[in-house]
Amino acid sequence: MATRISNRIASFIDALPLAPGHRVLEIGCGPGVAARAVSRRVGNGFILAIDRSAKAIDSAVAGSSAEIATGRLRFLQAAIEDFELPPNEQPFDIAFAMRVGALDGRHPDIEQRALERLRAALKPTGRLFIDTGHPLREIKLIGR
Repeated sequence: MATRISNRIASFIDALPLAPGHRVLEIGCGPGVAARAVSRRVGNGFILAIDRSAKAIDSAVAGSSAEIATGRLRFLQAAIEDFELPPNEQPFDIAFAMRVGALDGRHPDIEQRALERLRAALKPTGRLFIDTGHPLREIKLIGR
């Protein structure tokens, strides 16, 4: 059963520079609505969706069995400021976050740690997008 995607999430995903084969990291995936939509956009690519909440991950996994079965979508409980690439995981082309406190400027120390983790998780050409623009904003990762 497909979950209806909100206009806000749909607009954000439409604006992401996604391409078939991309490896994508979603930060703060909640129930997985955006992750499922992105997995359809990247074709034979891959999306790893993380959230600090075990309840959110349980909900995302429960609603994503078809996508998980393809091997192109995986969920992981992790906070972005503590995130490390899992063993044998390749770096990502794109990372994105919608309504994530660690990246919205309210917690500068956590945000700094999160950005350091993202620099390590993304390819040298990797890009980070958050939802504070219309509909998104790219955050330049210093040191790239």
